[in-house]
Amino acid sequence: MSKQSDNRVAVLSFYKFVDLDDTSEIKDSLLLFCGKTGINGTFILASEGINATVAGPPEGIDRLIAYLESDPRLSGAQYKLSYNERSPFHRLKVKFKKELVPMGVSGVKPQRLSGERVPPERWNELIGRPDVLVVDTRNDYENRVGTFRGAVNPETDHFREFPEYVRQNLDPGEHKEVAMFCTGGIRCEKATSYLLERGFERVYQLEGGVISYLERVPREQSLWEGECFVFDDRTSVGHDLAKGTWSTCRNCRAPVSPEDRQSEEFREGVSCPRCHGELTPERISSLEERQKQMRLARERNQKHLGAVIRRGSAKQARG
Repeated sequence: MSKQSDNRVAVLSFYKFVDLDDTSEIKDSLLLFCGKTGINGTFILASEGINATVAGPPEGIDRLIAYLESDPRLSGAQYKLSYNERSPFHRLKVKFKKELVPMGVSGVKPQRLSGERVPPERWNELIGRPDVLVVDTRNDYENRVGTFRGAVNPETDHFREFPEYVRQNLDPGEHKEVAMFCTGGIRCEKATSYLLERGFERVYQLEGGVISYLERVPREQSLWEGECFVFDDRTSVGHDLAKGTWSTCRNCRAPVSPEDRQSEEFREGVSCPRCHGELTPERISSLEERQKQMRLARERNQKHLGAVIRRGSAKQARG
């Protein structure tokens, strides 16, 4: 699958909704395989399937895809491949979750029922129709980085809030056709399943998510405005999946625009305009020390493997 011959790192994202009953065995095999091939990143396993974003040498990623395809349960996922100058991950993690994407609603089974998948090449025609309601299933901080022209923003902070948004704002009798999208496809697939369970008849999802759209639809034909937030050290990507211009606040983990970085309230590695006034002196000292250690590591051409400061409101399921 890899076409790169240089020294860049391959970044692979994929998911698949499928019933899994031996996640512990799958975890052990993934840790062993990826440890041997130099792959880092995060796998999430649940009884409803697998979700992952990982990075490594292009040949190692090719081997991982072949390994996954050899397992009938995990084969057939839609792989999204991009390249970066360095790995956005420093560790390999395989996590167990109750849900791949936490919606908090029982009985939603995307592996059995989901909306019609629309390829990126047909998406513009679909969302350009006046009778189609286009809904962004991502969270508000992601929408702020970029979204489709004319799409509805539910203004959620967490995907768990999405069902309540649907109950209060969408009606199967009024909204005859609903098209939904997310970063990589996983959230909108679960969202379409939820709508179909609630009686909506014509529900669509962007196949492969925004990542596939930015990769496959030419910039001059694109209806996407801005960049696309991603859940790794790149923060955002643009058309052709080139690294974007946004960064991530080390304190609150919110995306930071180029304009934000010009603010007097922005301090590299410490705070952004959204959290500047909320930091305690102890927190500031801790962040300053971490930033110092990261700078020293870069000067020594070493990786900084200190404690990861967790996301605040921006920590969400990938996809």
